[in-house]
Amino acid sequence: MISPPPGALVMVDIPGPALDADTAAHLQRHGIRAVCLFGKNVRDAAQLARLCADLREVMGSAALIAIDHEGGAILRPTFWPHAPSAMGLGAADDEALTEEVNAALARQLRSVGINWNFAPVLDVNVNPANPVIGERAYGADPRLVARHGAAALRGHLWAGVAGCVKHFPGHGDTHLDSHLALPRVDRSRAELEAVELAPFRACLPLAPAVMTAHIVYRALDPTHPATLSRAVLTDLLRTEWNYGGVVVTDSMGMQAIDAYYGRGEAAVQALKAGADLVMALGRREVQEETLTAIGTALSGGLSRGEVDASLARLHALAATFPAEADPASDPAADRLLLAGAWARGLTTYRQPAPPPPGTPILLVAPRRVVRENVSEASVDAAMLARELEELYRVTLHDYDDPAALDWNALRSSGTPVLLATTGRHRAPALRGARPDLHLALYNPYAVLDVDAPAVLTYGFRPEARAALLGWLRGGGKAPGRLPFGA
Repeated sequence: MISPPPGALVMVDIPGPALDADTAAHLQRHGIRAVCLFGKNVRDAAQLARLCADLREVMGSAALIAIDHEGGAILRPTFWPHAPSAMGLGAADDEALTEEVNAALARQLRSVGINWNFAPVLDVNVNPANPVIGERAYGADPRLVARHGAAALRGHLWAGVAGCVKHFPGHGDTHLDSHLALPRVDRSRAELEAVELAPFRACLPLAPAVMTAHIVYRALDPTHPATLSRAVLTDLLRTEWNYGGVVVTDSMGMQAIDAYYGRGEAAVQALKAGADLVMALGRREVQEETLTAIGTALSGGLSRGEVDASLARLHALAATFPAEADPASDPAADRLLLAGAWARGLTTYRQPAPPPPGTPILLVAPRRVVRENVSEASVDAAMLARELEELYRVTLHDYDDPAALDWNALRSSGTPVLLATTGRHRAPALRGARPDLHLALYNPYAVLDVDAPAVLTYGFRPEARAALLGWLRGGGKAPGRLPFGA
């Protein structure tokens, strides 16, 4: 019996915005049929369509071309209209809107030939200090997350792109970022069933694929992170829940795996645990290490029956969602839909009142927030000040370190003080800060730190800032409801 090429069980990334000859040969040599795209691969729509067409030509009709296109901060192509974050949709709490927004996300991808979106996030963000999920989740209520996760999957299905629920069994109650460390969750099985597992169990009938989490769940497997756990991926997901879709690992280059296991060893262990596809991202040498280890395991160590089942699931995913560009899809046509969706999620906290247009204000904002891990760079203070100058006479006080802010001095002039929080993480130094109005433009949990009335946008994209300006002007509403306890 001839073994399949090791690349058939591997997803890789590629170096740049064009498929160079050496990378194409690498994909063909190993039989790789799955690629994950990142910002480094994206320039504009025409370039992205060419890249996807070239990938499909090299990888064949069973090609899987994936990307993280969640909405909010997690959007690699930034030239299309921006969809709101999941928590913005959770705040709006309209399942039909969530379905429409996710169909729009999928149409954007279909327009260039991307057939797999690593969304929606089904993590229940019950930990306000979560360093990696936050506004990527629909909220802190598992029922809310389940309802909107199902709506998101329907939207993807309707538009012809495979969705992928993540991060199974749940990343919403961690204090650590698995990009940087190996988190543990010590909840009991009953607690997991009531919270983390509930949205996954509810949404699996609609989910073409599941992405694993690099987290140890003591009640499920006290030793192995879920990605490497047969108790989680086979006993629970396949056997107990009878899931028949594709299981893909999260990036094996994250420190939760890379710092504790060898790349090749971890890849084989993930396949033995029940994963169908190993995400081997990073330098060519680590891709080769993964491919070599899997090639050796295919000759003995991996169940041929399970490998064949994995290959069949991957082939079925690509056949159901072909990586073919849809020239009839026009992402610009969804501009009003997505702008309206941002406005629908706008939320007030503690009954804020905007300063009247034309008055002087003091804007306090981070000078610059750079790209970090999964999230893109946020709005900088100077741009935010220019936009607010449409309404106010703005004096800008930008800062690098919130601990250096002197709130007594900032408030001494009597000018209304507006604090904008634009970072992915909460800033402990802002606990007890006393602006007159807090503009929460990224991490919504910042309202728990700042002692002030606030308006939340759940994101920093231009559409979010436009919705905020509408509210400040007095002509906009803030109909959203806070999707977590405060």
